[in-house]
Amino acid sequence: MYLIERYIVAQTQRLVLTIVGFLIFIFASYSAQRYLTEAANGTLTLKVVADIIFYKVLIALEMLLPVGLYVSVGVALGQLYSDSEITAIFASGSSPIRLYKAVIFLALPLGIIVALLSVYVRPWAYQQIYLLEGQSQSELDVNRLEPRKFNVNDDGRMVLAAAVDPETSILTDALIYTSSGDKSSVYRARSVKVTDPSPATPAVLLHTGTSYVLQHQGMGDKESYYHELNLHLKPQLQNINIRRKSSSVIMLARSVTPADRAELQWRESRGVNTILMALLAIPMSRIKPRQGRFATLLPLTVLFTLIFYGGNLCRTLVANGTLPVIPGVWLVSVAMLAGLILLLARDFSLLSKFFR
Repeated sequence: MYLIERYIVAQTQRLVLTIVGFLIFIFASYSAQRYLTEAANGTLTLKVVADIIFYKVLIALEMLLPVGLYVSVGVALGQLYSDSEITAIFASGSSPIRLYKAVIFLALPLGIIVALLSVYVRPWAYQQIYLLEGQSQSELDVNRLEPRKFNVNDDGRMVLAAAVDPETSILTDALIYTSSGDKSSVYRARSVKVTDPSPATPAVLLHTGTSYVLQHQGMGDKESYYHELNLHLKPQLQNINIRRKSSSVIMLARSVTPADRAELQWRESRGVNTILMALLAIPMSRIKPRQGRFATLLPLTVLFTLIFYGGNLCRTLVANGTLPVIPGVWLVSVAMLAGLILLLARDFSLLSKFFR
């Protein structure tokens, strides 16, 4: 690596570490605030919260690393332009290609890391999060239930009990509400024994009470009395979008569902887009001498917004079948590459007549 390239890499590398570290801290703090609220409510333990935050940070790295590199390249080169160092480099006979070579030294390995994070680490981290949340939910039925409060889960099931005994898994003077399809069911019991707390196969044993089946339409309401009733509650189903996020690349590649193809293309394009974003930051960092290195932030922000929302829009359009799978999510990468080629042509005066 030549002197100029080493100098630019050193200036950019320090900024990358600082910006990415700051972004990780902000993201981890936001995630901690969200999950600590659930810990305070008794839904999650502190250890589970710490593990989930760790996995969340791993997932976010596929976005934080490209953003950190993109901003660092723009700000570092903007500082060099502001101090007239880039002008001196070009005056010494160096070509603009030296800037691109220097950025490639950083962008290429970082792009490979982002690709590995997106393809392998991201789905694994989602699997771990869902496993932790599932284990916490399995403990929720008794250990996390609060007496004299409406305990509601994501599926709309509500449990109200005058007293809760975690050691015996017994609820005293309890009311259970469930809803499915065109009817709702209400169960009133003197005591309830939780026989299976698993989210997949929840079951309870009710002693001495009344059950009500309420039809949402019509007059088919029913009331019945029981001495003992073994009740299997509706399992908590995992959202299909959640399963897709934790699916392996092989499973997504075998699927013909547009949403699965969109998820696969999104993962595959992360590494390429990281490199393209870093290269696009080079011409976007060009400013006048003594203008200030942060003058590049506005154009960099506008370009990043277009890339970010363009990628999300393409993924959504591919998932619902509006945009064809080819080019699909890769449309943003193709647009970035086309823009980069035009800017490179301008820098090397291949299209000088169009930029006079």
